[in-house]
Amino acid sequence: MIVENEQLLYDIALTLLPGIGAKTSRLLIERFGDAKNVFAAPLKEIKLIDGIGEVKAKVFKDPEILKRAEQEVSFVVRNNIKTYRLGGNYPTRLNQCSDAPVLLYFKGNANFEAKRIVSIVGTRKNTDYGHKLCEELVIGLKHVDDLLVVSGLALGIDAIAHKTCVTHGLPTVGVLGHGMDHIYPANHKSLAKQMVENGGVMTEFISGTIPDRSNFPMRNRIVAGLADVTVVVESNSTGGALITARMASGYNREVAAYPGRITDARSAGCNDLIRTNIAGMITNADDLIEMMGWQDKNKKKPVQQKLFINFSPDEQKIVDLLQSKDMVHADEFYHYTGLSSSTLAATLLQLEMTGILKTLPGKYYRIN
Repeated sequence: MIVENEQLLYDIALTLLPGIGAKTSRLLIERFGDAKNVFAAPLKEIKLIDGIGEVKAKVFKDPEILKRAEQEVSFVVRNNIKTYRLGGNYPTRLNQCSDAPVLLYFKGNANFEAKRIVSIVGTRKNTDYGHKLCEELVIGLKHVDDLLVVSGLALGIDAIAHKTCVTHGLPTVGVLGHGMDHIYPANHKSLAKQMVENGGVMTEFISGTIPDRSNFPMRNRIVAGLADVTVVVESNSTGGALITARMASGYNREVAAYPGRITDARSAGCNDLIRTNIAGMITNADDLIEMMGWQDKNKKKPVQQKLFINFSPDEQKIVDLLQSKDMVHADEFYHYTGLSSSTLAATLLQLEMTGILKTLPGKYYRIN
């Protein structure tokens, strides 16, 4: 036994127990304090935990479990891999998810306590439309303070998000559906190395785990759980991106999606998320920033001084209200200004045409 890594040994061993999933492991840690205490506990106490029982309790005494865990400790130490364990240095957002893995392996330097974290997901077979939207989204988020971008390092939208982050200096983390001893797909090895320099790669799977199809829904819950908001850029009516979005919604996190034409198969999933109110509709990074309240609250918008415009009395009333809030509903203008509906509509149109205000979904307006 590697005494100096004894805690890690038992942390890993807990994840290797057959038939003991993340939720049950969490119950064990809550009951006994940590993984080491779990393995030291009498079987009569372990079998009383929900989901274990007499048969499953016996696996805790299987010596092969600790042997395999010891091999993994050696791999982790040899490759300078960081670990995050439940009850220890675990990412706060993910810790709030009841099915989060009890142990994570990480290579890189990302800050999982960043002020803002966004997951960007989508189809592996993106269109040019999706490619353009994804690039513009990341570039538009470039100046948001203390931001981390998360995705799944898959082909398509995931890779576009990661590559754009690397190009523009945004930290980005890829969550893997396999062990840390290789990268899948193989042509993303170079990209992963670049991400480790500013961000990183993460997995819950031990070395030697192949990218089996069943691993990716598990991977997706980490992508969703790490973030404040999950953005679906392009997605068919089925697929991993929709799974991630619905998981995020289940975690009470925000979900956003780009709409597409009703005839475009790769926009069907996004359109359905919007139609069923799982996702808010966005058309650019500014929409997402506004949706999340990530605007610079200290930044003033001195429209009149900046543009040297002499507003009419009616226009001035509207501008004054807009400058006092992030966005304003049309009905609020009506009550605040006292203008007739026809005069208000004409004044709003004039301000929009001159670039002073921007129309948002739901009859909302904001300073442009």
